[in-house]
Amino acid sequence: MKILFAVVIAGLLWPAQQRAARLKDLVAIEGVRENQLIGYGLVVGLAGTGDRRQAMFSAQSLTNMLERMGISVPATAIRVANTAAVMVTATLPPFAQPGMRIDSTSAAIGDCSNLQGGILLLTSLRGADGQVYAVSQGPVITGGFATGRGGASQTVNHPTVGRSPNGAIVERAAPSLTPRGFVRLQLRQSDFTTSARIVEVVNKKFANPAGAARSENAGLISVTIPPEYQSRTTEFIAELESLVVEADRPARVVVNERTGTIVLGKDVHIAPVGILHGNLSVEVQTTFAVSQPAPLSQGTTEVVPQTTVATKEEKARSVVLKQGATVEELVRALAAIGSTPRDVIAILQSLRSAGALEAEVEVI
Repeated sequence: MKILFAVVIAGLLWPAQQRAARLKDLVAIEGVRENQLIGYGLVVGLAGTGDRRQAMFSAQSLTNMLERMGISVPATAIRVANTAAVMVTATLPPFAQPGMRIDSTSAAIGDCSNLQGGILLLTSLRGADGQVYAVSQGPVITGGFATGRGGASQTVNHPTVGRSPNGAIVERAAPSLTPRGFVRLQLRQSDFTTSARIVEVVNKKFANPAGAARSENAGLISVTIPPEYQSRTTEFIAELESLVVEADRPARVVVNERTGTIVLGKDVHIAPVGILHGNLSVEVQTTFAVSQPAPLSQGTTEVVPQTTVATKEEKARSVVLKQGATVEELVRALAAIGSTPRDVIAILQSLRSAGALEAEVEVI
């Protein structure tokens, strides 16, 4: 619990001037995006850990590949344990050019138990439009392993998924848009105040009587490329990305009840309120006693359960917050009375229901 409160208070005491961020960290250029690729392939060279007979498609894929090489083998006549069918995925970065190398990930789709030591055969990676944008081939590196024999086995991490660093080669240019005449900025987190501040900073940097930038909505800004940058779009975008903007962030409390984690922003304020919090614990214990009959008697030995109930109620602990109280004061006060993260979560939810917490409460 000490670590949790230390993290929260450290975030609260972060200097206000640090909230200024580069425009590059707040927005993305419309049309400049990554694209997902997917393909189906075979991993060979496994040490008997490949697909079994239940996965018929791996044997069919192997026979089809051999047939293209001039070797005709019926799919029902072969039985190999060193081959596994996998789905291969990759991410095509924006402006990727043919010849560039990217990473690919292979995941078993059959009943393969381990991809360790396998080699991915040439696999075409297609985009959402069905076009081939990259091909992948090479060793598959797993982050774990599985071993065992005779009913005893040991598995570390996830051996049925592997990665091939720089294992894919780009064959087709990425479908990225080059800005012409104007640039559209997409805010990573839509906010009207941040959008207006970006427009103000851009117009101040690139003086234009008509205004170089205008906000279309809370998440989209249109910026006209000045005449002196019409043939130097890259330099103009670089100038935009280096601008510093004071981003506005809504007051929000993020609660993870599964792990007991609480993240609170500095702008969270609390109205005058009194908090009374106590715990009631009930403990039920059952023990089993053996009832032994007297010697030479007709009785039988019996197991008699004995149940005891203990109730313990702690004294209520109180916290009083005055006008203008901050979350830092609330966290320090709750830590001082020995509240656990679960207690803080319950108190924050109650404060929100009472209208005393001036922030959004997001439970994840």
